[in-house]
Amino acid sequence: MNNKKQFAKFFLISFVIFTVALMPVRFTLGKVGEVRIFGGNESLMKDMDYIVDKSGPYYGMFSKSERVNILVLGDNDGLTDTIMLASYDMKNQKLDVISVPRDTYYPRKHYKGAAAQKINAVYGSEGVIGTAKAVSDTLLGIPINYYAVIEFSDVEKIVDKIGGVPMDIPFTMKYDDPYDKPPLHIYIVKGQQTLDGKKAVQFLRYRHGYPEGDIGRVKAQQQFIQSALKQAIGPELPGVVKLGLKEIDSDITLGMATKIATKAINLDTKNMTTYLTPGGPKTVNGASYWFADTAKTGEMIEKIYKTPTEKESESQNDTE
Repeated sequence: MNNKKQFAKFFLISFVIFTVALMPVRFTLGKVGEVRIFGGNESLMKDMDYIVDKSGPYYGMFSKSERVNILVLGDNDGLTDTIMLASYDMKNQKLDVISVPRDTYYPRKHYKGAAAQKINAVYGSEGVIGTAKAVSDTLLGIPINYYAVIEFSDVEKIVDKIGGVPMDIPFTMKYDDPYDKPPLHIYIVKGQQTLDGKKAVQFLRYRHGYPEGDIGRVKAQQQFIQSALKQAIGPELPGVVKLGLKEIDSDITLGMATKIATKAINLDTKNMTTYLTPGGPKTVNGASYWFADTAKTGEMIEKIYKTPTEKESESQNDTE
């Protein structure tokens, strides 16, 4: 099996489980920086030193871990509508997905204006590298090994291929923006239904009616991912693989692709946990932001990275 076909298997059986839930067809998955993320020894931390802060409180935890972390970005006209970090623990068969709100406050020198201080603006001016750095900073230096940039226009084909995604729509969603690129028309009635490709794109892009604002949208995306995941593994998988082969490009090593595919094929969806970057909304000079809570983010990172053995040891100490 050649590298491209092997990667297709990896993508559709494992990486798709890394939150994209079979959404992208045309995306870029590859290196962050000028060097391949995995060298001959496939050392995760070796090539990420320029992003990971060695003086940070979690560097030791990161450096000992065998987790593979993948940054998933939903691109919409130069802005990242969706920012997620999928962390897969191959040894303990755990998948943890962290959503980073698009309005997360991330001030940058030489960039003025309220919109430029949001993390979703980094991609348009600094690309994937800048966004990876911003997400790593927000998540206290967490290493990022790969990235995937998704165009929402690609969601439709994959969702239709897996037969749609069952969702319980909490309220009727209606919105029109003729000036968006492409023009945006959303109309989804309230209630339980199976979203086809077009409706799925509308659902994922809708963000104006949630009581919690963008945070409500993030939670809705997570629900969509979990539902799509259940639909993805089925008789249509070979056809999805064939569809995905048309556009997939990657520089992941064959060895690592094989390793992850072999491991992830046995991943139980019960071991998939979704998180929202801890924090809260705040208005600054009339602009709304999501301010990450450093202390609570640290607690989340520890919860994700601590092994079952470490957690068991802590539990025993608490009972003594």
